Amino acid sequence: MLPKLIQPAFFAVALVAVALPSMAQAQVAPLGSRGPAATAAAAVTAVDPAFLDRLEYRYVGPTRGGRVTAVAGHAAQPNTFYFGGTGGGVFRTTDGGRSWENLTDGQIPVGSIGAIEVAPSDADIIYVATGSAALRSNVSIGKGVYRSDDGGETWRFAGLENVGVVGDMVVHPGNPDVAFVAAVGNPFGRNPERGVFRTRDGGRTWEEVLFLSDSTGAVDIDINPANPDELYAGMWRAERKPWTIISGAREGGIYKTLDGGDTWTKLTNGLPDEYVGKTSVSIAKSNPNRVFALIEAGDGTLGVAGGVHGGLFRSDDSGSTWTRVSNDSNLLNRPFYYTYVDVDPTNPDVVYVNNLSLMKSTDGGETFRRLSTPHADNHGMWINPTNPDVFIQSNDGGVNVTYDGGRTWSSQNNQPTAELYQVDLDDRWPYWIYAGQQDNTTIGVPSTGQAARPDDPTAWRTDIGGCETGPAVPQPGSNGQIFFSNCKGRFYRYSEITGQATEYSVGAANMYGHNPRDLKYRFQRVSPIVISPHDPNVVYHASQYLHRTTDGGRTWETISPDLTANDPRGHVISGTPITRDVTGEEFYSTLYTVAESPVERGVIWTGSNDGPIHVTRDNGATWTDVTPPSLPGGGRVQTVEASPHRAGSAYIAVLRYMFDDWSPHIYRTDDFGRTWMKLTGPASGFPQDHPTRVVREDPDREGLLYAGTEFGAFISFDNGGTWQQFQQNLPATVVSDMKVFRDDLILATQGRGFWIVDNLTPLHQLTDEVAAARAHLFTPRRALRGNREPAHIDYHLGEPMQGVMTLEIVDGSGNVIRSFENDTSTARSNDARRPAMPGAQSGRFGGTSANSRGLATDAGLHRFEWDLRASGSGRGGPMVPPGRYTARLTVPGMQPLTAPVIVDLDPRLVADGITAEDLHAQYELASQVAELARDVQELEDQLEEARSRFAGNAAALARIAAIEERVITRGDQAYPQPMLASQISYLNGIVSRGDNRPHRDAYERYEELRAQVDQLRAELASLR
Repeated sequence: MLPKLIQPAFFAVALVAVALPSMAQAQVAPLGSRGPAATAAAAVTAVDPAFLDRLEYRYVGPTRGGRVTAVAGHAAQPNTFYFGGTGGGVFRTTDGGRSWENLTDGQIPVGSIGAIEVAPSDADIIYVATGSAALRSNVSIGKGVYRSDDGGETWRFAGLENVGVVGDMVVHPGNPDVAFVAAVGNPFGRNPERGVFRTRDGGRTWEEVLFLSDSTGAVDIDINPANPDELYAGMWRAERKPWTIISGAREGGIYKTLDGGDTWTKLTNGLPDEYVGKTSVSIAKSNPNRVFALIEAGDGTLGVAGGVHGGLFRSDDSGSTWTRVSNDSNLLNRPFYYTYVDVDPTNPDVVYVNNLSLMKSTDGGETFRRLSTPHADNHGMWINPTNPDVFIQSNDGGVNVTYDGGRTWSSQNNQPTAELYQVDLDDRWPYWIYAGQQDNTTIGVPSTGQAARPDDPTAWRTDIGGCETGPAVPQPGSNGQIFFSNCKGRFYRYSEITGQATEYSVGAANMYGHNPRDLKYRFQRVSPIVISPHDPNVVYHASQYLHRTTDGGRTWETISPDLTANDPRGHVISGTPITRDVTGEEFYSTLYTVAESPVERGVIWTGSNDGPIHVTRDNGATWTDVTPPSLPGGGRVQTVEASPHRAGSAYIAVLRYMFDDWSPHIYRTDDFGRTWMKLTGPASGFPQDHPTRVVREDPDREGLLYAGTEFGAFISFDNGGTWQQFQQNLPATVVSDMKVFRDDLILATQGRGFWIVDNLTPLHQLTDEVAAARAHLFTPRRALRGNREPAHIDYHLGEPMQGVMTLEIVDGSGNVIRSFENDTSTARSNDARRPAMPGAQSGRFGGTSANSRGLATDAGLHRFEWDLRASGSGRGGPMVPPGRYTARLTVPGMQPLTAPVIVDLDPRLVADGITAEDLHAQYELASQVAELARDVQELEDQLEEARSRFAGNAAALARIAAIEERVITRGDQAYPQPMLASQISYLNGIVSRGDNRPHRDAYERYEELRAQVDQLRAELASLR
């Protein structure tokens, strides 16, 4: 019997609510609207982690690599290399860079990697020192050293938790338990755990063998393989402030030991004796008497790096005397960020310098030429000690491997390590996600996850106006065609229609190189762009003032006074005491975040990178400083979240680690900023060493909060009263931004790309009663017919279930059109003969898809994915049309649990002129064809039975064979003529392919085949 469908009047409403009002009843509402039920759900506090554990994040791309500062390899494994991202953990390739796998997810609690060393005497022993020493303003600190004894499969903590960031480490060439770490230290304050550390027991204990002060650490170290007691270390005074980079002091420079680190001597003969900054040192392994040092140096007057002070120095007598062999400025661009020298292990005259470009010398460092790499901003390399044409090299685009000395390289489009600054979303179906990718372009990826496929850049959108800093904000209603983008304070309107970006920058002035105190407008490099939730033509942009345009940027109005602390301490030339570095990254006293209330037009919040929070309630006419009195000053207000439920409520996430404050700062106001409550105190459950970057309130459940920190994600069900980890399978990485959209949670990370938690509706409907129930069936989010995505049917079991458990899909007339059971002895369902669809995957909540035929029965939250098909055979039953269905879950010892399942028309089909009636007609014909297929299968069974029954009747057997000839296609012929069963299958493909009303020929062909089946059945029945 064909399922009875909802009457055609239903289809006059093409789109239905995202959030359904209750588990017992569904109401029709405009697409994208928020239903009231989730908001009205009873508050819960702490949720059993076992409930949350079943939720998972899904990686959606891109695979365009991000910044890498640590690489390694081993001579015995020429196709195996390792890299450590600045926010993504450790990866390994065993095929020369064609593919990469992560080794540390779930084992090392931070993603920032400073150094990797494979023990020369044992390729299975690997050390990883966390905390990258490339001190950008968004650098993430480390949490010590880790060691693997099985080639990276498992890791154990190996000490030095408080050394901050690490520039380098070396392992003794003959004893893998002896290693040295060059620790830069805390990049934002003073700490005693700086300098060179040594272990002699594989990382179980460490000694600090070289210490200068609590502000100067070690950034580089090298060991003589011919005499492992001889080591050189580069010492560096380095610190970041929000407004400047400190690089250099008089106590830095090169130190040497001849007794394995017990005593050290500063080397001075021929080296700079003034302010010494970042220093890299490298021994020529084929001639250890030759040592190279790349040194930032100056007299403290902010000269140009690479001028008469610093440069590349060489010693040919083991460091006793030094000569500057090059002052090429290309060797010392932005010394705090680059400055690494490496020597060919077989030829002491071949020298590499990683800087803005990769530079190579073949004459002992006297002259250099550029060596092309896939990406600029180069950081480091590891050269195979027995074949120097083989090496891995790292840069801001990832890593690349060469087997021909750098003439050709492996791809960077196979590394899921993008550093992203924001999350913005368009309103297409499926939606796309946008951000600025560090040292690349603005980028967009589809929420489907297509961009998570390695080496498939066709799945990305790049150069959407702006540049690496972003954001790229799609204009609502433009179908992803119009964007407003930022590049380091420059505003662009980008049109996908023309492929052109037009700059409409406020002030139209080049800010680079200026003292910020001299600028009319101070724009930070990631200056926010926000579109009003009430009018897609109203766009906000922010310097120290808030600017607004209603014509795409052609004209701007300034609608605020200076909303920053405007502290003159921060209005300085960045870079001291040696090298200027004025790129806008350190512009202080600028607005960093803007939010207009979705609830009340004209209520606008701002937060600056030097501390103050302001609000206007009259669309910018007047402003009030509402900074919480208890909030320490100067920190970066990274996120202001205007509540989607209450006009007077807002949340702030403040990042203060650049003041050496590593505590979390999330606050909430419910009275337009008159009073604030800190939500991340010690009693809240929030770790007190997780600096906070973002907080969001769920638009579909009031008081459901999500937070992103330096080390992961958190969730609160009681408006910030209590928090718990929401890390799940998310890698250890910085969560830089979050958004909740169409019941999904979307994350941007600083080192592992975009991630999504699909379908948050179980969290929207969670109550204490639900969590305590023996079994509960959640109301599913409505499914879209046409996008080939399943309907998610979520259920929670409070205890493991024994016996038979069933899930039935019921149509509007009460007919069961699909049924599934748990896998007791064998998987059973009413379509058990149907094979799994290609690409079927398990549910992301620990459940199963409809194609795996088995309900999960263990305790916890489960997601079953119904593929929107009715029962069938062969390729499966027909796709159901839009309408209202019921999920009915039966567990032993309980009355059946029911929930409505709304199947809606994909908006893309609506745009293409497809109607619900078209899909209703498709379903009816597909069902008739499926019934025809079942009739033929029954006919084949009857033929088999008749052959046995008439075994001695030659005439009857001949007639049976003649019927069979017309039904079954012969498999013993090349290109056999397809007979009746094959013809029906072919028609099924025509009818079911795509989403549309079948054409006239399909109906006519069905009638022909129906007549043939009926005729053959009659012939068989006439046998006597």
